[in-house]
Amino acid sequence: MFKGFLNESILKKAQGKGVITIKIHDIRDYSEDKHRKVDDTPYGGGAGMVFTPQPLFDCIEAVKKKAPKAPVIYMTPKGQRLTQTKVEKLSIKFTQLILLCGHYEGIDQRVIDALVDQEISIGDYVLSGGELAAMVMVDAISRLVPGAIGKEASHEEETFSKKLGRKKEYPHYTKPAEFRGMKVPEVLLNGHHAEIEKWRKNHCK
Repeated sequence: MFKGFLNESILKKAQGKGVITIKIHDIRDYSEDKHRKVDDTPYGGGAGMVFTPQPLFDCIEAVKKKAPKAPVIYMTPKGQRLTQTKVEKLSIKFTQLILLCGHYEGIDQRVIDALVDQEISIGDYVLSGGELAAMVMVDAISRLVPGAIGKEASHEEETFSKKLGRKKEYPHYTKPAEFRGMKVPEVLLNGHHAEIEKWRKNHCK
């Protein structure tokens, strides 16, 4: 699932330049079951399956040996909402992160109690697994790493950035100056930087 995502656009270039490193760990590789099973029915009954603790404990502990200071972040709809502010804090505070992707009905609570440092949600809805949520985290954080994108100013002044007061970014226009009767605002064409800055500030929402 991650192959196409990690081999496109900014992430591909950033990895190629050695700016970021992303490693995928298959939980099944750590299962002691001969069929590489990693889930079982929930105690107390109910629909669905739950990740068993053994493979998760062994996997996380193995990764932790290589990245002892990296927090374990469990991607779950029950977690704290991911915001640009949260993304910025994580990118500044940590050089490594361990993202845990749930599946089925979730993971055994003992894994959360013993090994998880943070629970993060990308929205109030349920996905089939935590992989898509992890991709969102990887993309949002990676683009803030110095050298990941061409111009640092690209992420310093955009929607929800600190520079724009956490507001939504102003409208953008490019050539031609008129298209199908729709014209670019005159202020953006006059080259007066102070006026342009004022216009942009007034059009942040």
